[in-house]
Amino acid sequence: MPTAALRARAEIDLGALRANVRALRARAQGAAVMAVVKSDAYGHGAVPCAREALAAGASWLGTATAEEALALRAAGLPGRILCWLWVPGGPWRQAIEADIDVSLSGMWALREVARAARAAGRPARVQLKADTGLGRNGCQPGADWAELVAAALRAEAEGLVRVTGLWSHFACADEPGHPSIAAQLATFREMTAYAEEQGVRPEVRHIANSPATLTLPETHFDLVRTGIAMYGVSPSPELGTPAGFGLRPVMTLRAALALVKRAPGGHGVSYGHHYVTPGETTLGLVPVGYADGIPRHASGTGPVLVDGKWRTVAGRVAMDQFVVDLGGDEPPVGSEAVLFGPGDRGEPTAEDWAQACGTIAYEIVTRIGTRVPRVYVNGSA
Repeated sequence: MPTAALRARAEIDLGALRANVRALRARAQGAAVMAVVKSDAYGHGAVPCAREALAAGASWLGTATAEEALALRAAGLPGRILCWLWVPGGPWRQAIEADIDVSLSGMWALREVARAARAAGRPARVQLKADTGLGRNGCQPGADWAELVAAALRAEAEGLVRVTGLWSHFACADEPGHPSIAAQLATFREMTAYAEEQGVRPEVRHIANSPATLTLPETHFDLVRTGIAMYGVSPSPELGTPAGFGLRPVMTLRAALALVKRAPGGHGVSYGHHYVTPGETTLGLVPVGYADGIPRHASGTGPVLVDGKWRTVAGRVAMDQFVVDLGGDEPPVGSEAVLFGPGDRGEPTAEDWAQACGTIAYEIVTRIGTRVPRVYVNGSA
């Protein structure tokens, strides 16, 4: 009977991650690959995953926040890093001095980065983000884009910035055939063409995220940004399975049963007694809960592999634990409960949990908290 050495652990297969990066490089058809390691590499561990992605041929790293990018530099990660989520008063100078590319979506950001560049005594590497239709970050086409491009070129002439990239982000690339895909791509081509006509000479132009990398080769340009796919999770069930794309899930979440006990029929289980045993049975206590990132929405639905059989969360997920009905089986205390993994050993996948919770697999892996230690296997030499 397999046993878990820890209360719980998230096993991170770095060999699978490297293989995924190589598969994505092949899909990119000559475009460079950015390994997106925001949100602690989608819960997998930013620094170890960034190192392995670079070893497998990724040439850029991507983060949301400046703090995430600076942490990569502090850990000694080389090469190009882009970060894109800024607020006024952010650590612009530190990013400039760490040779990090920063994304600009409006004039306020250009003004702040120019001031920081003067203070640092060196130009900032900046990328101009276009809002081609997602409606989040990015500069609107038309007069706003013209103003930002002109101001960036003036700052470049003054030696304050170097415009290294032009980029955008899809809204619906994970929905095959959605009309916004073609519309956004056309807008991106128009906005980049305008910037280049005005004199911008970017090192990279990029709009492709994971789903676009996998299914829309016409969107690849100079660089693709691979986030969830790098971790072996399909960006959308409609697009295909990880195996269908030549990818393997990187994270396996395991826990050790903390208790196995017999219970009579009619016994309420967990808060609110939303589950009542239908007859005499055995209950297993899995010592992880929503404080560890197990969705409370998985109450009554989340699948778990215990003793070679799929079980389901019985009753509510609590802060630190949940219960499964073992149906009379009595595996030893300490036996392994596998919440999700690649799925090829009969265990549920992150997608199975997403379906059970009415969410997406991105959320399932990213939300696994810091109380669950990451255990890295199959690292490169």
